[in-house]
Amino acid sequence: MPKVAILLPCYNESLTIEKVVRDFRAQLPDADIWVYDNNSTDGSGDLARAAGAKVRRVVQQGKGHVVRRMFQEIEADVYVMVDADDTYPADEVQKLIQPILDGEADMVNGDRLSSTYMTENKRPGHNFGNTLVCTLIRLLWGQRVHDVMTGYRAFSRMFVKSCPVLANGFEIETEMTLHTLDKRMSLIEVPVQYRDRPAGSFSKLNTVRDGIRVLLTIFNLFRFYRPELFFGTVGLVLLLASAGLFVPVLAEYFDTGLVPRIPTQIFSGFLAIAGLLSFGVGLILGACKKQSDQMFEILVSQERGRDVQRS
Repeated sequence: MPKVAILLPCYNESLTIEKVVRDFRAQLPDADIWVYDNNSTDGSGDLARAAGAKVRRVVQQGKGHVVRRMFQEIEADVYVMVDADDTYPADEVQKLIQPILDGEADMVNGDRLSSTYMTENKRPGHNFGNTLVCTLIRLLWGQRVHDVMTGYRAFSRMFVKSCPVLANGFEIETEMTLHTLDKRMSLIEVPVQYRDRPAGSFSKLNTVRDGIRVLLTIFNLFRFYRPELFFGTVGLVLLLASAGLFVPVLAEYFDTGLVPRIPTQIFSGFLAIAGLLSFGVGLILGACKKQSDQMFEILVSQERGRDVQRS
C-alpha cells in the first residue's frame, strides 16, 4: 500500500485549519497529515494538533522555507501539498494522486484557472499576475502551463527528493514548476474547483511585493536553466547595438576619410566585445548545464530502477 503524506503549510489559519485537516482525513484515512506551522500567533498549530494532524514548527518565515523542510523531512510514496486556507476541496484529492500512483506523472497541478478561480478570487491583481506568469513561461520555455501558482499539488517521491528548493517565499510555486519543465519530468494538470477564503480569513500573499519576487525568479531560472538562449540573446542585442553605432561612423569614413566621432567608435567596439563575451559565457554555461543534466538523468535512472525492483 503506497504511503501518502498530506503537507499543509500554515501561517495564521485558525479559522480553517481544523476543517482542512478533517476533510483530508475523511478522504484519505490512512494518510499522514503534516502541518508545518510557520510562526502562527493565532493558535493554528494547537488547533491542527487537536484535529489529528502531526505538527512541526518552522522558525524561518516564508513558504519556501516551509516547503524545504517538508521535502527534507517527510518520507512517503505520494505527497499532496495544499494550502491550509480551505480554498481547495479535499474531495478532489483522488484526481491529483491517481496519476502519481499510476506512474504517469511526477507532479500534478490542481488547475484553478480553468475552473472557478477568476470568478471566486476577489483580488484582480492576483488574476492578472497568474495570467502574466503563465504567459511568460509559455514564451520563455515554449510549454503551456495553465496554473503555475496553484496551492494544490501532488508529487512523486522522485520529484520531492530531487527538487532543490532555493526560494524563501511564495515564489516556490514557480520554482517547482520550472524544475519540472527543465528536468523533463512529467507534469499533468487537472481542473479543480476553487472557492474564496471564508470571511475573516486573509491572504498572506502581497500582490506587488511577491509578484516582483516571482518575476525575478522566472528571470533568474531562465538564466540558470537556459544559459545559451539567455546570454546568446544578450550578446545578439549588444552586437546589433554595436553595429547600429558603427555603421554610420564607417560610412562617414568612406565618404571623407575621417573619423570625427571617435568616442562613438570606441563605445561601439566595447559593445561588440561585450556581445562576443556574452556569447562565450552562454556556451560555457550551456556546457556546464548539459553536464549537470546528464548527472541528474543518471541519478534519476538509478532511483527509478530501485523503485521498480521494490515494487
